[in-house]
Amino acid sequence: MGKYFGTDGFRGEANVDLTAEHAYRVGLFLGWHFNRKRTDGQRARIVVGKDTRRSSYMLEFAICAGVVASGADVYLLRVTTTPSVAYLTKVDSFDCGVMISASHNPFYDNGIKLINDQGEKMDQATIDLVEAYLDGRGPEVPLARREDVGAAFDYDAGRHRYIAYLISLALHSFRGKKVGLDCANGAAWSIGKVVFEALGAKVYVMGNTPDGTNINRDCGSTHLEGLRRFVVEKGLDVGFAYDGDADRCLAVDEKGNVVSGDQIMYVYGKYMKERGKLVTNTVVTTVMSNFGLYKAFDQAGIDYVKTAVGDKYVYEYMSQHGNRLGGEQSGHIIFSKYATTGDGILTSIKVMEVMQSTRLPLSQLCESMTVYPQLLVNVKVGDKQAAQADPDVIRAIGDVEKALGNSGRILVRESGTEPLVRVMVEAETQELCQEYVYHVVNVIKAKGHEVK
Repeated sequence: MGKYFGTDGFRGEANVDLTAEHAYRVGLFLGWHFNRKRTDGQRARIVVGKDTRRSSYMLEFAICAGVVASGADVYLLRVTTTPSVAYLTKVDSFDCGVMISASHNPFYDNGIKLINDQGEKMDQATIDLVEAYLDGRGPEVPLARREDVGAAFDYDAGRHRYIAYLISLALHSFRGKKVGLDCANGAAWSIGKVVFEALGAKVYVMGNTPDGTNINRDCGSTHLEGLRRFVVEKGLDVGFAYDGDADRCLAVDEKGNVVSGDQIMYVYGKYMKERGKLVTNTVVTTVMSNFGLYKAFDQAGIDYVKTAVGDKYVYEYMSQHGNRLGGEQSGHIIFSKYATTGDGILTSIKVMEVMQSTRLPLSQLCESMTVYPQLLVNVKVGDKQAAQADPDVIRAIGDVEKALGNSGRILVRESGTEPLVRVMVEAETQELCQEYVYHVVNVIKAKGHEVK
């Protein structure tokens, strides 16, 4: 990870960590960089999307100004999802894609995600060049003059093409199904309902009144209580919750139970296996996936691998080894035949495919996987590496590992996007999870690593 860009882009509090000047300079450098890479004499073309945060407009206009000042052209998707930017960057042959979003973070944070011409997260070498330029260590970027100044175009047609693509991926009509969507007052609010209604479902929507400050507030994939009540009270067949930029999806079954990303991978992986469609017979997970997922995969005869946390690493492994299904417990699910990144709405469509094909409710599809109790506690620290390298913290982790033996596990890692150390324990009971997590958390705090 660099000074600015973590595992999921340049993220921080708007106008504190991430300013309009940063955005302008990112746009200026990208336009100049990709102009230089063109060999056909044409201007570079960069496509930009944003979520519903108030600061997204500021950053969008700043990036746009930088791109056109460099002499490249910019195409504005306006409010849209991260996976739509990835899809359009590839299929419409853009040189680069930019998504302005801080995903599941509160409204006052924002971020800049960079996407390459294949619809994948930008390579580290290019990100290093952007970082060097932001720090004043890069080349002098000249401003375009006269007819060389770039142009900006509204690109609503691109968003509509993406919607049509999603609709085309459904193998069954959803007619007769009552579906709840929690759009997190984010990017999915203008897309999710359109897709599901086109597929015949009766759609009930919440989290679809964005005002610039309510994105992810008590809604979406990080706050499922409202959707759980919504599904039960309205007698829905299923509910789906997205995050701010709709690259992740969690579900709620007809009984109001939460269905995690791990359970979604199990349900769809087993469905693929039974139909001979699970290429390589392997599902790609991260180290955060639940013990219960692996036990269920073992029972189903499905192989699995574990990557570092981050859908970036999941996709990298999948692309290198030809895997078709992978993802994270948090709901970033990648169907590599159809997408290069996690796509919440696509995930919803695929869950519906299993329900329609098997004619089984989601609760029954999840029955064969037992979820082990798990507790994750985030500690805000001043120095993530120092906190993890502290001898007393290491000793506390070792104590827990010894106590758990083969009946659980502890995982301590740093966040790639926030100043947090995450302590996670899986054990046979929630009480043991609580005891062992706080055995480590309390040491981190006692040694003075926590900041308020």
